[in-house]
Amino acid sequence: MAHHSLSAAYAFSGLVIGILVGLTGVGGGSLMTPLLVLLFRFHPATAIGTDLLYAATTKTVGTLVHGLFGTVEWRVVAALAAGSIPGTLATLWALSEMGPLSHVTSHLLTVVLGAALLLTALSLLLRDRLMRWAEARNLVPSPRRAVILTAVLGLYLGVFVTISSVGAGAIGVTALILLYPKLPIARVVGSDIAHAVPLTLIAGLGHWWIGSMDWPLYFSLIAGSIPGVVAGSLLGSRVRERVLRPILATILVVVGIKMLS
Repeated sequence: MAHHSLSAAYAFSGLVIGILVGLTGVGGGSLMTPLLVLLFRFHPATAIGTDLLYAATTKTVGTLVHGLFGTVEWRVVAALAAGSIPGTLATLWALSEMGPLSHVTSHLLTVVLGAALLLTALSLLLRDRLMRWAEARNLVPSPRRAVILTAVLGLYLGVFVTISSVGAGAIGVTALILLYPKLPIARVVGSDIAHAVPLTLIAGLGHWWIGSMDWPLYFSLIAGSIPGVVAGSLLGSRVRERVLRPILATILVVVGIKMLS
């Protein structure tokens, strides 16, 4: 009975997080991973590994939708992957050498997760100001420089997402807006989501390979999150993002400080 109660709690958590993701487009790893660590007391490596495959599943659906509507800039996705895939593989190797479930790894992942949450909150709060600042100074990199910087961004995301499951959404989108200011926002978001699929899939499978993955938890989260994302997406048109963004950022700051304390 206790096992079924926990499965229901995980599914309900997936439902709530799914609704928030559908409303804001951000928050899968940012909210799910700390919830699993702080509330359900999972080891950070297990929470991160499970959340990465959970994210890969949900973002595959999002990529299919964006692909059908032609809102994926594949050259940007390729440039991101050129940096993120090597970064992900190198980070997985480092985690396997350290021991994914060791005390040292637990402390490292908790600190990085807390820092990633704070950075995500900042990117949510400062995105509009950064865009206006870049536009006022006409900071548009050359095509060659943009590709190089995109690969560097991908490397950062590969490392950070693999050890925290956070950052592919808010941080990635904010950086891409600055690198490609003339690209429509729908194509920026679509490209970021498309890149997140191979990134989170490789990272998630890597965590499974090194022993930091919980399949029953994964299926419980998916059972709740799929209807949650649909419901949140339907509600999203009725709720203003400018209201939701500072609320979500505040939650991330509180949780990030809690992870670091």
